[in-house]
Amino acid sequence: MTSRISSIALLCVLALPWIAVGGELLRHEQESTAPALSLPDLGGRQQRLEDYRGQVVLVNFWATWCPPCLAEMPSMQRLFEAMAGRPFQILAVNTEETKSKVWKFKKLLNISFPTLLDSSGDATRAWAVDLFPSSYLIDAGGRIRYVSYGALEWDDAAVVTVIETLMPDQGAGTTASAQRVPH
Repeated sequence: MTSRISSIALLCVLALPWIAVGGELLRHEQESTAPALSLPDLGGRQQRLEDYRGQVVLVNFWATWCPPCLAEMPSMQRLFEAMAGRPFQILAVNTEETKSKVWKFKKLLNISFPTLLDSSGDATRAWAVDLFPSSYLIDAGGRIRYVSYGALEWDDAAVVTVIETLMPDQGAGTTASAQRVPH
């Protein structure tokens, strides 16, 4: 019964219209190399950002207490599924929460992309995350190319187009002309 009530409460929170409003994809001015990231996933395997060189990586910092974080997760899952077989990965970094709590939300939201545990918050601080969710699009060479502060519809056509321009087979070195992706 408690699980069912929690599920209903989560769905109600996700349905609030103001939650969907928020972030936009902004070009990262410096195109600097992404900070190091090495954290365990929910299975206990160490995941390192540098192991994904050659792929576009969406690094998303989130928490279960953050309604906009939970609201954008389904669009991230749809993006992950749409990009299957392409040089793309999502690493969702949960900040300072227990493995059991994170696992419960991952299962509830039906998420299949890797979820990493930043139990100490050290990685979140190293990336200078001040707002949840904060997301970074990393190009195949390991440079931060775009950022989003706040919830975003990750499977929106304009966002997908930006991601595709960063893919190695699409000329990752090309620069998109737009500074902001409308959303």
